[in-house]
Amino acid sequence: MEKPKIQRKPKWMKSPLPSGRTYIDVKDIVAKNRLNTICTSGNCPNMGECWNAGTATFMILGDICTRSCGFCNTKTGKPLAVDYDEPNRIADSVEKMKLKHCVLTSVDRDDLEDGGAEIWALTIQEIKKRTPNVTIEGLIPDFSGNEKLVQTVIDAGAEVISHNMETVRRLTPSTRTKAKYETSLEVIGIISKSIARSKSGIMLGIGETPEEVVETMKDLRAVGCEVITIGQYLQPTPKHLPIIEFITPEVFKHYEDLGLKMGFKFVESGPLVRSSYHAEKHVL
Repeated sequence: MEKPKIQRKPKWMKSPLPSGRTYIDVKDIVAKNRLNTICTSGNCPNMGECWNAGTATFMILGDICTRSCGFCNTKTGKPLAVDYDEPNRIADSVEKMKLKHCVLTSVDRDDLEDGGAEIWALTIQEIKKRTPNVTIEGLIPDFSGNEKLVQTVIDAGAEVISHNMETVRRLTPSTRTKAKYETSLEVIGIISKSIARSKSGIMLGIGETPEEVVETMKDLRAVGCEVITIGQYLQPTPKHLPIIEFITPEVFKHYEDLGLKMGFKFVESGPLVRSSYHAEKHVL
């Protein structure tokens, strides 16, 4: 089978280098508190914009994932023991950064009986205790579809709870290890029935068809999802899934218009969009 050709990034994939006093201050606090941020580990193109706007995304439960998805650059292997001081360090950093909104995400911790739900809840609660005016989004793993564990995180009080579909039904088995399309839909359905705002995200350019994208959007609306992010997949290293296609800004705009017509309250759709892009706007 012929390997897909490596494609150069089109002009619309270029983003400005992060800069600014606030950006530098946030970067220093992250380093001093030994925090993992998906902003830096994922080399997010919107890092400077978000940090300067008072939003940051923290990755909790360490930086080693028990899964090995084909699109993700997070380290995989046997994670370290749970750090019960992490919720305190995260809350301390949110306070020092003077954030208006923070996004929490995590590696998958299939090695833990509760999938890390306890630390998730403790982190949200500690942030709320220290800085009650800061709004929070939790971008959670699937917790293997365990409703009790998902509810544990919801009950901690984040305004938005998100879980990414990542891709369309057909490509899920080859893109995401262990995760199942239907399980992810079930998780989003649980969130949608709660007081929190439900949110999900997909990436394009790995071989999906327009019809499959629309099907996924419809599936999300069917379980009550209120917010969707749609962005371009970028290959972290040559070992990861190849980019099959760079989707044009015009196609992303089409999905945005379509999503709003479907009833999504917010649709962030564009080449540089990532899960936490404009996250502060998605709060209830």
